[in-house]
Parts: sequence; C-alpha cells; structure tokens
Amino acid sequence: MSDLYLALKLVHIIGSAVLFGTGLGIAFFMLMAHRTRNPAVIAHTARIVVIADLAFTATAVVVQPVTGVALAWMAGYPIHHFWIGGSVALYVLVGLCWLPVVWIQLQLRNLAAGAARENAVLPERYFKLFRIWFWLGWPAFGGVIAIFALMIWKPV
Repeated sequence: MSDLYLALKLVHIIGSAVLFGTGLGIAFFMLMAHRTRNPAVIAHTARIVVIADLAFTATAVVVQPVTGVALAWMAGYPIHHFWIGGSVALYVLVGLCWLPVVWIQLQLRNLAAGAARENAVLPERYFKLFRIWFWLGWPAFGGVIAIFALMIWKPV
C-alpha cells in the first residue's frame, strides 16, 4: 500500500470519528441542557453546538466522500459493490437527517435566547422542535453505525 493510500485512510478514519463523536457529543450536551428547562443554559449550549456542528461536522461531511471515493479508486473497488452503494445510501440518509437538525438547533437556540431575554418560559414551539430534533438523531446514529459495519465487513 502506498503512503498516499494510508494517509487518505487515516484522514477517512479520523473524519468518521469526528462525525460520530461530534454528533454524539452534541446530542449529549443538547439533551442535558434541555433537561434543565433553563432558557439561558439551553441558549448558551445551543450556540456552542451550532458552532461545533459547522466547524467539525460540516468539515467531516465534506472530507468523508472525497477520501472514500479516492480510497475505493486506489484500492480498485468498483463503486457498484454492495457495501459501497449501501454506505453511500446510508450517508445520504444521515445527511437528510443532519441538515434539518442543524436548522432546528438554530431555532432552539433562538427560541431559548428569546425566552432568556424576556425572563419567560420556553415556548411550546421549542418543545415541538426539540422532539423532532431528538427523533431525527436515531436514524442518523443508526446509519453511521451501519456504515461502520459495512466498511469493516465489506459484504458482497
């Protein structure tokens, strides 16, 4: 194996760790902030979470397909292999869950910040959006775990 292949593989693995780890961390901190029902805590946490999503998750979202395609090409794997196609399909599913999640996090941040400024309780819309955010996380995390499994076992 060439040094370039191994370097790309390292970047691909780090990207997957960042994608999964940042997602898990964001989910944990948002859930913990939500449980306080304190608008100021939620607004602060959501502000940091949005920054982390844009800085880390968005970067990994771009790096993963670029390094993945390069690795498949260098290793001589045809793109039509089941495990590659399945991984791509799951990646799209995860992305379709993640995009609204980022928008929802912005809304949660704004709603909580507004409630904190007005010294008010969180509006009902906040709770509705939080439920959607929560449930979108499950297929996204499950999809990433399934991608890991496909990458490891490479079923034919």
